[in-house]
Amino acid sequence: MKYTKSALTHGYTNKILTIDVGTGTFLATELDPRIRDYFLGGRGLGLYLLHERITLKTSPRDPENPLILSPGPLGGIPQFPGTSKCMAISLSPLTGIPGISNFGGHFGAYLKYAGFDALVVTGKSENDAMIVIDALRGDISLMAAPTGDLVFDLEQQISDLFTEKGYDRKSIVFVTTGIGAGKTSYGCINSHYFDPTKSMDGIRGFFRVKQAGRTGLGSVMFDKKVKAIVILSEFPRGENPYGAHDWEKVKEAGMRLSRVVREEDPKALKMSRKGSAGLIAFMNKEEYQSLPVNNYQVGSDSRAENISGKHYAETLFDHRGRDGCFPGCNLRCTKGGCVTLTTGRDKNRIVWVDGPEYETAAGFGSNLGMWNPKFIMEANWHCDNYGIDTITTAVIIAFLMECCQRGYLTKEDTDGLELTWGNEDAVLTFIHQIALQKTELSKTAGRGMLPLIDWISERYAGRSGASPREELLKFAMQTKGLPFSLYRTHRSLSMQGSYAAASDIGAHHSAAWLIKIDLLGGFPTFRDKARALISYPRVRLGNDNLGLCKLPWVDVFNPDSGKMKNTDIYINPASQEIYADFYNGMLGTNMTWQEIFEQTDHDINLQRVMNAMVFGKDTGKHDWIPDRAIGPSDDDLYEIEKTYHDVELSKILGKSLAETERLKTSEKRAILMSHRKEQLAELIRTYYDERGWNSSGLPTIATLKRIGLWEFLNEETRSGISELSS
Repeated sequence: MKYTKSALTHGYTNKILTIDVGTGTFLATELDPRIRDYFLGGRGLGLYLLHERITLKTSPRDPENPLILSPGPLGGIPQFPGTSKCMAISLSPLTGIPGISNFGGHFGAYLKYAGFDALVVTGKSENDAMIVIDALRGDISLMAAPTGDLVFDLEQQISDLFTEKGYDRKSIVFVTTGIGAGKTSYGCINSHYFDPTKSMDGIRGFFRVKQAGRTGLGSVMFDKKVKAIVILSEFPRGENPYGAHDWEKVKEAGMRLSRVVREEDPKALKMSRKGSAGLIAFMNKEEYQSLPVNNYQVGSDSRAENISGKHYAETLFDHRGRDGCFPGCNLRCTKGGCVTLTTGRDKNRIVWVDGPEYETAAGFGSNLGMWNPKFIMEANWHCDNYGIDTITTAVIIAFLMECCQRGYLTKEDTDGLELTWGNEDAVLTFIHQIALQKTELSKTAGRGMLPLIDWISERYAGRSGASPREELLKFAMQTKGLPFSLYRTHRSLSMQGSYAAASDIGAHHSAAWLIKIDLLGGFPTFRDKARALISYPRVRLGNDNLGLCKLPWVDVFNPDSGKMKNTDIYINPASQEIYADFYNGMLGTNMTWQEIFEQTDHDINLQRVMNAMVFGKDTGKHDWIPDRAIGPSDDDLYEIEKTYHDVELSKILGKSLAETERLKTSEKRAILMSHRKEQLAELIRTYYDERGWNSSGLPTIATLKRIGLWEFLNEETRSGISELSS
């Protein structure tokens, strides 16, 4: 299809591109200004487009289920730090509800440069296909995909294909997925971009990757037989190339935030040296107990320094080059380095690994009882190469290890594989087995945590006559079917509420990463915690709508915030004001940062409505977390942190510490867990009330009308909500 690229106006192209890979049809349509202004972009626009294209009967594997890739109006503007984000949205094959994942790199920016605010992929191709959006020649096509089934083979084939046609590698960006995405329900999408500043094997420049890992959207892409989506474009040129209302204001805001990052990051987390793996040391602190160890059983370990950001920075990360996943971001937290593979087809080959991020470092590190950073990097590389989510893979393996530890799985179940804490060879072997469906256990593990629980329960019951399902659910770390991201939440009620209720995709920290602030004492009262479950998701998910990375805001504290009065300084309000100037300068508005991010309530409520269409009156019942995430799930685990638990319990009971210590461990644990569950339930009830939702976690019709969302819902959804509300 030949097309003429739309100019950017206030950060928007005002065009949506829809491609049906089953019929081979292309359609570029105008973005309705009313929809644009209400949902903004990114996550919000993607959810609306998903809602418009599915019915109550649509399942994640149906051709009608669209895969939507959507940046936002502030994405792709290098004059401001952290404008690299794009959102992937679809019904999740892992959870059955809308799945969302954000990813960095250049893809979202180049999609806008190519002339589109969102790409909607529908249908299923008969053969492996590749979508090519060539903005340099004004052409969109669907062509046969390269033959590779592994991500880095595809990367090389795609690079060779287009460079041989005369395209500069800096003009080529693409997303791919691999065979593991087709064999599992938690495939990831890899976002590839060329980094001219790095060198390897004497060659300057190579492609690097970021991932949309959560909720299995790579599996949706693979199921459509779309192996890659390529964009050929370049950065806009000229004065005010992004169509800002006030270009000088935009540039000035970018310079202010860049200065904060430049001056403050070296004094704080040192993200430009350690990447997000720098969080390992903070979470591992003895007083916080928040680094998951051995499937979240305990929260710190002296060996964590071996996998800390400091260790990676000093021994493995290559600091040459820019290390930013998009130009203009001076946080430069996209770290990586080389390792020699010890397993798989490419055994003994030296490969470049992008990462590990904190989640992967903790997931394949402490949570599996592993303290070898090179092993973690190899596991990271294999998951990326197969196209599977590192977080889901690691948390599922940790669950299996504990099942082996507790006798729920035998060697017969694992085909002789010794899934024990610290067994690196077994983990690497099992990653290959999952991605290639080598065994019955690995095939079941590839379907996700909930099917795995059922499989183990049936096997164990066949041997013993008793089902362990309820016991397994206590330490199977998932919510709504999505395995936890890597934070142990025993000492953070706010984070428990975030995983349980504020994150509607399941147990992920994208909506409300409250654990660090909670541990620092930022939410001293119950009411503070409840309000944080409203205010922080507005900002965090608001960034997803706008196309922004959260890290320059959340991980670089602006010292001016600490001087502000009568406000939550932990939300970094001084930096938020800079973001407001950026937003207003681009869109021509005059809004406070609070007003800007309150708009996120539109898509938060839309996603809750869409969840309700799947869960029905049981929607609120899904807003819960396993016992393991709340506190000690057995007496032995209580004893490991006995001093801390006894002190807390003495306050609950109003007894002296000596009196509390004389109680039996089983009695103490039961009282403690009951109290914590009551607190979490009350927090969730308060959250519902603050949101304007009923006691079942459903948005009321009055709330939907008050925020203006009701008019954007289709008739089927309105009818469904009305019926559920009756």
